[in-house]
Amino acid sequence: MRGRDLINTALPDELLSDIFLRLDASKSSCDAISLVCKRWLKLERASRRTVRIGASGCPDEYMASMLRRFEEVRNVYIDERLTVSSLFRPGFSTRQGLQRPDARRKKSRTSEVKCSSTMYHLPIANSGSGGSSLESTSLSDDGLAILAKGCTRLEKLSLIWCSNITSAGLSSIAVNCSALKSLDLQGCYVGDQGLAAIGDCCKHLEDLNLRFCEGLSDIGLSKLATGCGKSLKALSVAACAKITDISIEAVGVCCKSLQSLSLDSEFVKNEGILAVAKGCPSLQALKLQCINVTDEALQAVGTYCSGLELLALYSFQRFTDRSLCAIGSGCKQLKNLTLSDCYFLSDKSLEAISTGCTGLTHLEVNGCHNIGTFGLESVGKSCPGLLELSLLYCQRISNNALFEVGRGCKLLQALHLVDCSSIGDDAICHIAQGCKNLKKLHIRRCYDIGDKGIIAVGENCRFLTDLSLRFCDRVGDAALIAISQGCSLQHLNVSGCHKIGDAGLIAIARGCPQLVHLDISVLQYVSDMALAELGEGCTVLKDIVLSHCRQITDSGLEHLVKGCTRVEACHMVYCPKVTAAGVATVISGCPRIKRVLVEKWKVSHRTRRRAASVLSFLCVDL
Repeated sequence: MRGRDLINTALPDELLSDIFLRLDASKSSCDAISLVCKRWLKLERASRRTVRIGASGCPDEYMASMLRRFEEVRNVYIDERLTVSSLFRPGFSTRQGLQRPDARRKKSRTSEVKCSSTMYHLPIANSGSGGSSLESTSLSDDGLAILAKGCTRLEKLSLIWCSNITSAGLSSIAVNCSALKSLDLQGCYVGDQGLAAIGDCCKHLEDLNLRFCEGLSDIGLSKLATGCGKSLKALSVAACAKITDISIEAVGVCCKSLQSLSLDSEFVKNEGILAVAKGCPSLQALKLQCINVTDEALQAVGTYCSGLELLALYSFQRFTDRSLCAIGSGCKQLKNLTLSDCYFLSDKSLEAISTGCTGLTHLEVNGCHNIGTFGLESVGKSCPGLLELSLLYCQRISNNALFEVGRGCKLLQALHLVDCSSIGDDAICHIAQGCKNLKKLHIRRCYDIGDKGIIAVGENCRFLTDLSLRFCDRVGDAALIAISQGCSLQHLNVSGCHKIGDAGLIAIARGCPQLVHLDISVLQYVSDMALAELGEGCTVLKDIVLSHCRQITDSGLEHLVKGCTRVEACHMVYCPKVTAAGVATVISGCPRIKRVLVEKWKVSHRTRRRAASVLSFLCVDL
């Protein structure tokens, strides 16, 4: 049977296309399909549904070329925060390794668009010596009109920070793409006319993001709410000074199916939230950063939104425990709660939530200085299904709180502690002994936590894969040795843990072969010996941070890259014993490298010519 094509002769186009649609949309999968034969290339293009585009030289031309190649696109994501260089590295071939400089010069100047995690190249017109202006490097209304006319079955459109888009371009989308379901206009200076056109024509719109749309006012949002009221399910508004309670009330009146609302505005007060609470009984997620909202609005949410599952409150200074008591008594299905900089909340709020919302799975308390040990003890006693707990800048929460969490929350999988000065080793020991399903542990600047607590984690938490111990001065080699013996880590960050040296990292290298990310910055006693062991033991390592490691030399880097050929990012600023030769070793030894952060003066002219696109310079003049 050698030499015969059994698949192409047996399978029709329709069946092959259906198979392609069921595959993942990764670059490797799409590339593999396209390179098999011309038939597969044609079918893969016809089955492409999603396209992602970064900032480019001629975006309008790219749009036309993209639509000629992929005629069945349904989802288009354009993000002009992403430059072409972040998607494609000039000088690198599709095969692993560097291209010859003369081969690169022979090729025409090209750029690319990233399509469903796959890149394809398009010619760029010469821009001249003066460079392109802002208008030529940003998608315009003309480009958006090309998209609208060529992709009439568009369902999802994201235009993040497309600064040249106006109401005219948005109107063309509205007229031609009536099946649109999701629209992201973050950072676009569109006006009310464009949003009103979307409301008039796109009756199936379900998801709308209006973050940082400074050109919008109540008029545009009110008209959209009137037109898309039956379909709209998710709305996000932030930093829109002209959007006030007037349009939010219109949303509450018209959008009966609204399930998710995110508001960040000092111009929205109680009236808008009251209207949404009373008019949107299906509300499931509510995120508010509105400094002028008071207890009255939150009490209405507790009264009318019984199906609320997620509540996030940021920087509230005008409401008290009465709000959370109303949520606890009325929103029995609440699963996810975030409280950030809510200064007037006390333990009474957490007690009300824990006793009323016993199905709570995620809790974050950030900078709420009046919440202490008793409030978290209530959570530990009443919420056995808690999966993730984050405590940030909680000076009044002590060990006893985590004792209760360890006893009552056996399913806990993630714990984040930042600047909790009253939490020490005893608390971590109780968590380790009680929460054996722990997968992620992040601790930063908790100076009473040392080897004892981390050793207990290594002995009890066999499923731990992500460990971060940033600037925990009491953690040393003994802790990492215990972790290496008991856990198969994939992510490790021990930045600023000054007691950790070669012994701890050698143990990690030998005990955690699946390590993908490693940050050992600001470790003064780590030497080349540790890097050599990492090169031998952690062959799948992708990201490594070595900055401020004063004992590391070029020799250590050479040993590292011999085994860690999959490294994609390496940070090594302020490593005084690393020279230009070490930088060149990392770049030449890692064919998949995408980013190297180093001082500019350490990079030779030859290295800069070969790999300029992957180099980042933190301090130019040092």
